Amino acid sequence: MTGKWGSMNTIKVAVIGVGNCASSLVQGKYHYTGSNTASGLIHEDIGGYKVGDMEFVAAFDVDSRKVGLDLGEAIFAKPNCTKVFHADVPKTGTIVKMGAKLDGVAAHMLTAANDRGFEINDTRDAEKAEIVAELKNSGAEIMVNFLPVGSQEATEFYMECALEAGLGVVNCMPVFIASRPEWEKKFADAGLPIIGDDVKAQVGATIVHRVLSNLFGQRGVTIDHTYQLNTGGNTDFMNMLDRNRLASKKESKTEAVQAVIAERLADENIHVGPSDYIPWLGDNKLCFLRLEGDLFGGVPMNLELRLSVEDSPNSAAVVVDAIRCVKLGLDRKVGGALTGPSAFFCKHPPEQVTDDVAAQMTDEFIAGDVRIAAE
Repeated sequence: MTGKWGSMNTIKVAVIGVGNCASSLVQGKYHYTGSNTASGLIHEDIGGYKVGDMEFVAAFDVDSRKVGLDLGEAIFAKPNCTKVFHADVPKTGTIVKMGAKLDGVAAHMLTAANDRGFEINDTRDAEKAEIVAELKNSGAEIMVNFLPVGSQEATEFYMECALEAGLGVVNCMPVFIASRPEWEKKFADAGLPIIGDDVKAQVGATIVHRVLSNLFGQRGVTIDHTYQLNTGGNTDFMNMLDRNRLASKKESKTEAVQAVIAERLADENIHVGPSDYIPWLGDNKLCFLRLEGDLFGGVPMNLELRLSVEDSPNSAAVVVDAIRCVKLGLDRKVGGALTGPSAFFCKHPPEQVTDDVAAQMTDEFIAGDVRIAAE
């Protein structure tokens, strides 16, 4: 089968970090393969590609409970705790390989009780040449970065691997790659597309906060103060107990909201970020939002909202679209950051625009407007 931009084959994906988000992503591939329903999808079809067209050909992790397992088994291994919505994931034939730890593992994650933290494989870290060789031998076209928050060195290491192996990238984490000119130029020069940084959820805390903030501005309400408090019980929230790993995460989430507020708030009037780790919540994320503002005549008002979502499927719904948009970029030989899709799918894109504009830009890109992707 041949489409407008090239042959319609499977999309060969490499996953860095086989955690909860990877679990939901892989489950989603099988949930929607051959399915007659598009329920839960943002886009059923992107340039002729369906969710079931993804093929996971390489995976890397450092946890001893996952390394050496088939990916179809590893996604259900501890400490993963996300909802199982497609239990009969078959063996994929892809064995999870040992990756490189670098700064990807916070010290407190090694002492957590009850299988909630990490158990590091005692074999040596894979070297860059080994990872690049594995990526090339697997036939991978796209790398998806699911490393823990705060993994600056590790993310940059894997980005270099992707560049050397010739892979497009979906950078789901708040380590700034697509939004940093020096890194974006590397992908542009290599002719490789990238979407980033820090994936938004389908309907998550940041997207809801942005929509409400934009609504206030459109309706003439001046925002005086706002906060977003998030709690959860997965490894992401446990990892973020180390506040030293949060600098880029807080910047990403805060700027995503500031970008749509009519008049930028002073730092002391906006708080956006994770608040605490509550183990029994598992992969459920609770968000508490508050916006305070002034209506007509300077009369005060406020809005409070509580949002409860399963964190990782909420992410996977966006990642499946981002993967397919990167595949279109590869088909069309578009290198560098995909501007519209990055703005629609990520909290810290190279260019911030409102979500309705980002959605339009993404649809135009999907329809074939390469200019929207590259400008």
